[in-house]
Amino acid sequence: MAVVVVILLIATSLPPTALAASSSAAFSIFLACGASSVVSFPRDNPARNFTPDGDYLASSHNTQALTNANSNSAAASPLYAAARASTSPFSYKFAIPGGSDAFLVLRLHFFPFPASLQSGVSITSARFAVSVRDDAYTVLSAFTPPSAGVVKEFFIPAAASGGDFRVTFTPDAGSAAFVNAVELFPAPPELLWNTSYTTVTPVGAAANIDAWQQEALETVYRLNVGGPEVTEDKDPLWRTWLPDDPFLFGPEGLSMVNSTTTQIVYAGYTSEVAPDIVYKTQRGTNASAAGEFLQPPLFNLTWTFPAEPRTDYLVRLHFCDYELVSSVVGVGIMFNVFIGPDMGTPDLMPTKTMETQANTAFYLDYAATAPATGNLTVGIGKSVKSSADEGGFLNGLEIMRLRPSDGSTGSRASKRRTVLIATLSAVLGASVLACAALCLVILLRRRRRRNVPRPAPETDKDGSTLPWSPYTQDSSGWPMEPSSRSGEGTTTGAMQRVGTQQLHIPLEELKAATGGFNERNLIGVGGFGNVYRGVLRDGTRVAVKRATRASKQGLPEFQTEIVVLSRIRHRHLVSLIGYCNEQAEMILVYEYMDKGTLRGHLYGGGSEEDGEEAPPPLSWKQRLEVCIGAARGLHYLHTGHSENIIHRDVKSTNILLGDGYIAKVADFGLSRIGPSYGETHVSTAVKGSFGYLDPEYFKTQQLTDKSDVYSFGVVLFEVLCARPVIDQSLERDQINLAEWAVASQRRGHLDRIADPRIAGQVNENSLRKFAETAERCLADYGQDRPSMGDVLWNLEYCLQLQETHVRRDAFEDSGAVGAQFPEDVVVPRWVPSSTSFLTTGDPDDTALTVSDVNAANSKVFSQLSAGEGR
Repeated sequence: MAVVVVILLIATSLPPTALAASSSAAFSIFLACGASSVVSFPRDNPARNFTPDGDYLASSHNTQALTNANSNSAAASPLYAAARASTSPFSYKFAIPGGSDAFLVLRLHFFPFPASLQSGVSITSARFAVSVRDDAYTVLSAFTPPSAGVVKEFFIPAAASGGDFRVTFTPDAGSAAFVNAVELFPAPPELLWNTSYTTVTPVGAAANIDAWQQEALETVYRLNVGGPEVTEDKDPLWRTWLPDDPFLFGPEGLSMVNSTTTQIVYAGYTSEVAPDIVYKTQRGTNASAAGEFLQPPLFNLTWTFPAEPRTDYLVRLHFCDYELVSSVVGVGIMFNVFIGPDMGTPDLMPTKTMETQANTAFYLDYAATAPATGNLTVGIGKSVKSSADEGGFLNGLEIMRLRPSDGSTGSRASKRRTVLIATLSAVLGASVLACAALCLVILLRRRRRRNVPRPAPETDKDGSTLPWSPYTQDSSGWPMEPSSRSGEGTTTGAMQRVGTQQLHIPLEELKAATGGFNERNLIGVGGFGNVYRGVLRDGTRVAVKRATRASKQGLPEFQTEIVVLSRIRHRHLVSLIGYCNEQAEMILVYEYMDKGTLRGHLYGGGSEEDGEEAPPPLSWKQRLEVCIGAARGLHYLHTGHSENIIHRDVKSTNILLGDGYIAKVADFGLSRIGPSYGETHVSTAVKGSFGYLDPEYFKTQQLTDKSDVYSFGVVLFEVLCARPVIDQSLERDQINLAEWAVASQRRGHLDRIADPRIAGQVNENSLRKFAETAERCLADYGQDRPSMGDVLWNLEYCLQLQETHVRRDAFEDSGAVGAQFPEDVVVPRWVPSSTSFLTTGDPDDTALTVSDVNAANSKVFSQLSAGEGR
């Protein structure tokens, strides 16, 4: 599956010549490429001079110096008023003195202003590669600078003996390469791999990090956590630190920003690692507000970063405790650090880590590998050993991507092939027989790794080749996670073709069915795209979901939906009629559910799938039946298929109602295969809908079917209360439905939160059992939640209680569904505390005496205990 990897624009700028005085640097080179005179940058600091690049060009006959005709548009910088460009490779050569400097800092500035070479190729469409150290490291490949400009920063291992250092720009065929400015200077010794101060902690599947010290690094993120942008004039190495807000995952209010005006103390290093302005602001957990959103103690702060899948990263976290407690007695703040789904540092305690006094800065380095899903996360969370009001904090964050030397790059498969070839050569020298046996083993292993040839492409009814079919799957037929570089899905085993040929529907037929996707047939707008009603040629009524270019979802969700729904069928799962992917379209066609979404029937309007006027509210019995139907569908996903399928996006807008108010679960774009036998979870990036998201999954990135149970518990309370799961217009303690409903349930205030429109309809015991079931679904930990099968049984029992009007004690949790209950027992129906909702003239509203209730309970219990149970 194609993955778009977003690389953060790191607006670093320009080290001064004074850098040599502040470190062991013996040289510093700043070039204004293509310029005819010295350029001072920034303008308010003429001491930082960028000189013309002609003296450093290895060859200049094949390059051109281009000038920006409109220098005012060049990011207000004279440095970007010129560029060096060429349609053939060109290099800069620098004479580097020998010394003890382990790494060189290389910054390359790219601002593609409108200008063309003599060949007519414009640098605005340039596409090229950049290699350094005589092509030992390829730091950029197939690179096209963004129109807004970008600065790329790299840390390149320096040769101990010095010598020539080349930077080579190689354009792709038919394109050009260019650069506006080059910076090269030694990195301060304390900046990387400072083992005398701290060691790098490997997390997750990180490889041998000892070899990382011989590899290049690319800075992809540099954030001032909790603070504003830090510009280059405030950093000793002239870096820019961006605010962390765009990367903070979760709602506002989960964090608070702290700051200090006290001087920062550096322990073992200087401000060249990070300036004091970064350490003077921090973002900390807001424990008092956590209860509005997540169930403690699972609450934590998480930052999410787009990353290249299965690629190694060095993650640096900066800390500074403003209120350090005496380390002599060993007390102070304590919290956990998470890198991806793994624990980076458990029970981090500044008083025992680096700090000996308040406002002492320190940092920790971690080696991590981005997951197959692409997103790399960093989190801080409350330790179970800390006090109730303690949380974590973070001051700064840097993420650097490992750029291995060209001699050590390549996929794991190619490395394995190299090893096999070497082994083969050795064995050939031993005996012909051993060689033959080894060759056979190699062939078998390669055959297992290699994809089975794809079947012939599917064709449409008119014989034209279809542009895509859901072939990119693993051995189970499930869509694969994206590969790291090719942008295509890969397979790990024998590919099993999903029988989807008969599901393809021509685009012209769908246009005819929807009136050309006419707005009068628009019934909803969702995250994937617009939904239209339509009628196929055979008279089948359908809902047509058409992806928009601005969709937050894309090909992975499209593929997953087709694969899942083409393999499963159930009365309570929405059926896939077909799909279309002609002319770059992604269209899914479902059976038409004419009653719309569950949400639309609970509190009307605002539905993602239902754009019509609010439908009538559901009765309590109808709500129970809808919940039972949805639970049956989810139970089938979890247990009724050959593989455990986790929906991952259970919510009221993904439960649709059809004829007779039959409920069906929809939207399987985020679904995942559950853990294999013997495993407890699936590690994956957090996806889902806010308000329904399992907090344990949110914290650990460990997905189980109990995550669906949590989301369904939120839906149950949504059914009971008929209000949005997050409503910022309400009082502070009512914003989050799950938190508010659980608190009300525990205080015995169900009558205050229930939908008043079902007043007089609800059997008291049915209501109690329903609320108990919802509360159990929202347990903090998955192991404490019921299975979906248990939830289904409890809901069926709630319906039994509603239909028979038999009183049952709230603490009773077992009984026979099919028991015959006494006909002479009369139970009061539930009504809100306001007497205006009381029904009159109904014998079922007759109040019972204590003796009546006890007698009824005795009869019911005897009946239940005589049954066979579940």
